[in-house]
Amino acid sequence: MADLLKLLLRVSEKAANVARVCRQEAPLFQLLVQEKTGEDKNKKFVQDFKTLADVVIQEVIRNDVGAQFPEMVDFIHGEESNKFENGLGECVTVTVRSTEEETAALLATVLDGDLTAAALLARAIHQDPATINASTDGLTVPLDPSELGIWIDPIDATSQYIEGREEVVEEGRMSPSGLHCALVLIGVYLRVTGEPVMGIINQPFNHRDPASGSWQGKIFWGVSCRDLNVCSVSRPKASPTSQPLSVVLSSSEKQAVKETLASLCGPEKLMYASGAGYKILCVIQGLADAYVLSEGSTFKWDSCAPHALLRALGGGVVDLTKSLESGCEAKAELTYHEPYSEGKGADRWANYGGLVAYGDSSQLSVIIRALKGKL
Repeated sequence: MADLLKLLLRVSEKAANVARVCRQEAPLFQLLVQEKTGEDKNKKFVQDFKTLADVVIQEVIRNDVGAQFPEMVDFIHGEESNKFENGLGECVTVTVRSTEEETAALLATVLDGDLTAAALLARAIHQDPATINASTDGLTVPLDPSELGIWIDPIDATSQYIEGREEVVEEGRMSPSGLHCALVLIGVYLRVTGEPVMGIINQPFNHRDPASGSWQGKIFWGVSCRDLNVCSVSRPKASPTSQPLSVVLSSSEKQAVKETLASLCGPEKLMYASGAGYKILCVIQGLADAYVLSEGSTFKWDSCAPHALLRALGGGVVDLTKSLESGCEAKAELTYHEPYSEGKGADRWANYGGLVAYGDSSQLSVIIRALKGKL
């Protein structure tokens, strides 16, 4: 299954290229940020271009993985539906066609005949990425494609991607918002148990090339399967027991959670950032000891990929509500194969109980004890 890892690394970079092209090419960027007013406000011109950019990235990944591993096609899931209604009220299913010209023609029907935008997007879809420098040679992954499913989040932290703020971030520091928070997430799980076993996180806007000024990305990956635990990120050094924990939250987190964790960690150790995937990436990189979310506002596609990386590093992601109820965090790890029976539509795949992403189980226990009885 090392072949699957190599393929996912390549398609994640292709997806990142599409994300960058949508911001760098003026005709696409204008569609990305436009606000419709007046008569156009209610016109059925795709749901919006943001959604189309998401779907294009999702379908690129689905197409390339399905071509090499056809037995996985029915188990590749994404955040977005690939069906659109254009300005004429026609239903169009967005797929990647065999040639750039055919894909451009299809996209033009969704984009109300905007041939320039369709051609630019099609070119990015069919362009092979540069060679990926990842140390996967000699890696043997004891898995069969027929055992696996995939969750895709085409652009996590979409609002940050659209807004496009460029924060200057020092190496080893957290970015509270901006393009750094926008990620392409591809997570692989076992169909039978739902365990996350492989994850790719592509950060399309990691830094600007000093010479060209163009955005360069960074890829993080991990495999956690049976006795194999490999990650492109070194295991972060655990905080000394004498040092307070550091926790990253959403700015909209419940006040009770903020107050409890401020008492536990100290206010200066509570940090805030955008994007669920990015907050878990901060834990992976050791920029925070944990990420706590009390609401059921994340989904399987948000957490599957980074969860696999954390497992490879000895950490994990648990259901907060189940952990508080059972007092046994080990039994509350998130799984990715079964929908929530009472949910409808996309909500069937929500992480309803909230979550805690952690790098060290002893630190997880401290957080769960502190939050018990507070929610």
